[in-house]
This record gives sequence, C-alpha cells and structure tokens, in this order.
Amino acid sequence: MGETITIKGEDGDFAAYLARPAKTNAPAVVVIQEIFGVNAVMRDICDGLAAEGFLAVCPDLFWRIEPGIDITDQSEAEWKRAFELFNAFDVEAGVKDIASTIDQTRGLAQVNGKVGAVGFCLGGLLAFLTAARTDADASVSYYGVGIEGRLAEAEKLSHPLLMHIAEEDQFVPKEAQTLILAGLKNHPQIQIHCYPGRDHAFARVGGEHYDETDARLAGGRTLAFFQQHLGEGQ
Repeated sequence: MGETITIKGEDGDFAAYLARPAKTNAPAVVVIQEIFGVNAVMRDICDGLAAEGFLAVCPDLFWRIEPGIDITDQSEAEWKRAFELFNAFDVEAGVKDIASTIDQTRGLAQVNGKVGAVGFCLGGLLAFLTAARTDADASVSYYGVGIEGRLAEAEKLSHPLLMHIAEEDQFVPKEAQTLILAGLKNHPQIQIHCYPGRDHAFARVGGEHYDETDARLAGGRTLAFFQQHLGEGQ
C-alpha cells in the first residue's frame, strides 16, 4: 500500500514511508516513530490512517545514526539496539526533521493543506514538542517519555494537542505523571486521557503490554480528534 519518498531536511535528505488514501484533497498526518525505527508497526499505522482517509507519512528520524532502522520489540538484542539508538538520538534535530516533513507534506498535491502529527513512546515526546514548536494543525502524543522535563514548552503551544497516558507506564513513573497532569491539565489547547492499569505501549499491536480494548479506545479518540481538526477529505 505504501511507498518510500525522500524528505529534504535542513541537514540533509532522509527517507519516509508514505501511505496514500483513496480520497483526493485529503488531510495528512505525520507518524512519529518509536525507538524501533520505521518498522512494520509504524507502516501499519500509516496504512490504517490512509484507510481512514488521511495521507500518512512516517519519516526515518534515526537517519543521522543509521538510515533504514527497521527492528521489532521481539528480542533482547533488538531491545538493546533500540535503547542504543534512543540514547544516541538528538531530540532537537529530530524536531527539525519533523518540521521539514510537515512542510513538504503540506505541499503535496493530494493534501488539503492540513497536517497533523501522532507519535508513540519517543515519538510521544516528539509529538508534544511538535505541537509546541511547529505549525502542525493538531498533534497526538501516546505515552511520551520525558515530557515532565519539558513542560515549559507548552507555553508556545497554539494548536490542539491530545495526550494518552498509561497510568502504570514503566518509563513514565507516577511522579512524572503527576507533574505532567498538574502542568498541562488546564491548558486550553490540551486534552489528556489516562488509562488505568495500562503499561507503556499498550497500543502497540503485538507488544507485551498491548491491550486491545484501550488501544481501540485511544485510537477512536485519536481518529475523532484528527477528523475534528484536520477535516475528512473529499
């Protein structure tokens, strides 16, 4: 269903997975990867968004470290590599790459001018920063890691942001969740949903902590949010 395109970034060109909807004049969503690269999970998310009428683009944000990372969460060796990539990743450069992806996507002939973003895990943090630093029309953050250290960024936020928080997230402890909720719950542009009993990556199909019921609930909220703020295409 998808194809590979090239994004022209400030610091160089990098690849992205693109899934097109059947509709013309469609809204677009930039899908922001987890720590496993542009893998089957991310491509499936793009394909799912395309089936709902959105043009979806997932840029390779690890290209500066190693282009084309495509690993899973199914082996100890892959987890080790994923955390090596996470530790080597430059968040500031990643946000610049997302901004370049948004700009290029907005100019595609099939896009109606509206571009949102959705990110998971590392991408959840990046989605929060994308909402604060770019002109994305609407952003969604799934279990973002490290947001509690960047709450001041919300002062720059002028477009809607939807956040999904797993209450038993092993990478976002209770203290961090308390800070995030206290700092962001009254922001006029932010909606926050918490999921009791859920651990990190509860929406990752095939993952250890996947929960179909809450994944569907969060997915439905995300789809409705994008339809409200980006439109539904023609």
